[in-house]
Amino acid sequence: MEITSIPFKKTGYFSSLICDYVSEQESLQSFYNFYPSISGFGSQLKEKGQHFSDEKRVLLKDALSRQYTKCATSEKTKKNISLIEDKKTFTIVTGHQLNIFTGPLYFLYKILSTINLSIKLKEEYPDHNFVPVYWMATEDHDFEEINYFNLHGKKFQWNKEVSGAVGRLSTEGLKDVYNALVQELGTSRRALELAQLFKKSYLEHENLADATRFLANTLFGEYGLVVVDGDDPVLKQLLVPYVKEDLLKNTSFNSVKETIVALEDVSSAYNIQVNPREINYFYLLDGLRERILEKDDRFYVNNTDLEFSKEDFLEVLEEHPERFSPNVVTRPLYQEIILPNLCYIGGGGELAYWLELKSCFDAFKVPFPSLLLRNSVLLISKKQRKKLDKLGIDIEDLFLKQSSFINKRIREISNIDIDLSEQKEFLKEHFKTMYFLAERTDKSFYGAVKAQEIKQLKGMNNLEKRLLKAQKRKLKDEVTRISALQNELFPNKSLQERSVNFSEFYLEMGKDLVPFLKAELNPLTKKFTVLEF
Repeated sequence: MEITSIPFKKTGYFSSLICDYVSEQESLQSFYNFYPSISGFGSQLKEKGQHFSDEKRVLLKDALSRQYTKCATSEKTKKNISLIEDKKTFTIVTGHQLNIFTGPLYFLYKILSTINLSIKLKEEYPDHNFVPVYWMATEDHDFEEINYFNLHGKKFQWNKEVSGAVGRLSTEGLKDVYNALVQELGTSRRALELAQLFKKSYLEHENLADATRFLANTLFGEYGLVVVDGDDPVLKQLLVPYVKEDLLKNTSFNSVKETIVALEDVSSAYNIQVNPREINYFYLLDGLRERILEKDDRFYVNNTDLEFSKEDFLEVLEEHPERFSPNVVTRPLYQEIILPNLCYIGGGGELAYWLELKSCFDAFKVPFPSLLLRNSVLLISKKQRKKLDKLGIDIEDLFLKQSSFINKRIREISNIDIDLSEQKEFLKEHFKTMYFLAERTDKSFYGAVKAQEIKQLKGMNNLEKRLLKAQKRKLKDEVTRISALQNELFPNKSLQERSVNFSEFYLEMGKDLVPFLKAELNPLTKKFTVLEF
């Protein structure tokens, strides 16, 4: 089994902001707390330990025990839930939407990064306990983002008219997806295992939150993963003072807005991931999750007839905190208020918006967690590896855009030299003499010389493109083979992990898939991993 590591920057799939963060650029240090290194986690332990009360631990432990009453729970997970009460216990968290049947493959990489970091920190700090946590995004309402998964290039989609928080959605209607999946999977032992897993998760649970908890527990329960549902009236009580300040003072909006300006000052290449609103909470009821708006000291629920005076709305907050749902800006704050958390593990897009939030945490006097980029992986079969070796293709070249990948390969295998760089340099040197003559005789000729240089270089570039195009036709079979192989590994010209469902590899590896990934992935690698299976 072969492992190849590639710097994130060389893959071309990660933003300049994330590449700079991973490489610990000094200009970004004010936007986070402690960098996710072994020593950094030691500092994080001290800070979080001083700010997380015993009362919160008891409340969290009781809430988790209640949430797990409907789900068969592994002994390791039960132990981790009970450990929450211990002041030396801390969590490592990742979050994800409730994509049916896990959605894209990186769901596994997120959770395994969380599990492996918990194990590594226990080795480094044996007097403490570290619990891996998956935060279910049960309050999201973007159903179109979660209602499908891909297998063998086919899209399996749950078609349903819905509204409100997705965690509360009835699983009714998923039998059609199950039937289509069974037809595609076939009748092998592993196929039957997958069909049974889907059935037990989605056809034997009433709502999407319970189904997702069961699925995650089945895949990762033996490693002690704890699944948290933030859509919980008791846990929401802890959020009340923070919601109140957001409603009355727009604290999140003001602090994050300032951070966005500061980030843009560091580099214009940094894309801002999220923009705050004046109020960063939704109003949540069954079948409803709509923005809260304020005007002239009255509060309104967008797209409804609901409106409140300031006094009445604050009373609703005190009596029904479960009706207030954080948006993308305040959800991280909610998480850190209710969990004894050290680190959030996420993808590039997630970490980009977390880097906008530290000033918000500072304003609320809540410790900001360490931020760790999850493991990213390309899985390559032995058969695919043999094809790569036979064609003489370097792993790193697979990450090039297809046109660049083909052009590079054609130049490498062509029996004629179609790189005219040397000739173009010669042409530039020739024109230097022409510029010198123009300077010495008549400077008005300078523009004419420049125009002629541009024209001839353009002609040389066109000639090079025509030669390359001719070689592509001549080497058509080679182009077809390398394009097909890249398309296999990068479906839809994107990273495999962002498209393919885990079931595709389960059919190849069965129950060994998760242990295999767990054994091979290092959460602190700081590089993209290519794994042969």
